[in-house]
Amino acid sequence: MAVDEFAPRLSFFFNAHLDFFEEIAKYRAARRIWARELRNRFGATDERSMRMRFHAQTAGVSLTAQQPEVNIVRTAIEALAAVLGGTQSLHTNSYDEALALPTEDAVRLALRTQQVIAHETGVVNTHRPARWLVLLEHLTNELERQAYEYFERIDELGGVVAAIEQNFFQREIADASFRYQQEVERGQRVIVGVNRFVATDEIEPPILRIDPALEPEQIERVRALRAGRDSGAVEAALARLKNDAALPDRNLMPVFVDAAKADVTMGEMCDALREVWGVWRETPVF
Repeated sequence: MAVDEFAPRLSFFFNAHLDFFEEIAKYRAARRIWARELRNRFGATDERSMRMRFHAQTAGVSLTAQQPEVNIVRTAIEALAAVLGGTQSLHTNSYDEALALPTEDAVRLALRTQQVIAHETGVVNTHRPARWLVLLEHLTNELERQAYEYFERIDELGGVVAAIEQNFFQREIADASFRYQQEVERGQRVIVGVNRFVATDEIEPPILRIDPALEPEQIERVRALRAGRDSGAVEAALARLKNDAALPDRNLMPVFVDAAKADVTMGEMCDALREVWGVWRETPVF
C-alpha cells in the first residue's frame, strides 16, 4: 500500500509522566520525528500522513496508595503536560486507582481535571504555548537524539519483529522500572507521601468494593443471552470473522460490529481470532 493510503489513519498511545518539561518535549520530539520520517524516509506527500495523532493517559505508576489525594495534583500536572505537548485525546486517572477500581466521585474529579485544563487555563488556545522556553527546546532535541539511538539499536537487532523475539522491549521496560524503583528506595527520586512528606496519621479513604454476588449474576446473564440468540447468525458472524482475519489488509471493524449485533460475546470474538492468529508467547530469557 502507498503510505498516504494508511498513514493518516494511524495513531499512537503515550503515557504522561510527571517531569513536566521533559514530558512536553517527549511529545514534541515524537511529532517531529514522525513528520520527518514519513516525509523523507517513506515518501509521504499528504500532510495528514505527517501529523502524528496520539492519545495520552496519565501514568498509573505515579499513583500512590499513601496519601492518595496527592494523586489529584500529579494527574493534573501530567495532563497539562500532555495538552501542551499536543495530544488529541486524554485519559486522566482517578486518584484512588492505586487502591481499587475508582469510585464515582474519583472518576468525576478526574474528568473535572481535564475540563479545567480545557476550559479555564487557556492553554488550548495555541498549539505552541511553550515554544519560547530554551529548556524545552533543549530537552526536545535531546530526546529526539536519544530516540534515534534506539532506532539504530533496533535496526542492529534486525528490526522490530526480531527485537520482540529477543525480548528487547520487555527488558528495556523492566530495566527502566527497576532503575526508577531504586531511585525511589534510595530517596534520589522524591515521591510525595511515600519517601518524603510522609503522614503519620494517614486516614484510609473509602474505596470501591465489588459485591462478589455480581459475578454469578453476570454469568447467568451471559448464559441467558446465549440461550436466546440466533445460533445460526452467531456461527455465521464468527466464520466471517475468522475468514476475514486470515486475509491481509482487511478491515475487521465492520465484522466486529456485525458480530456484536448478532450477540456474539467479546470472549467468542477473541477466541476466533486466536484460532487464526494463535497466541504470542514471550521468549524465555535465562
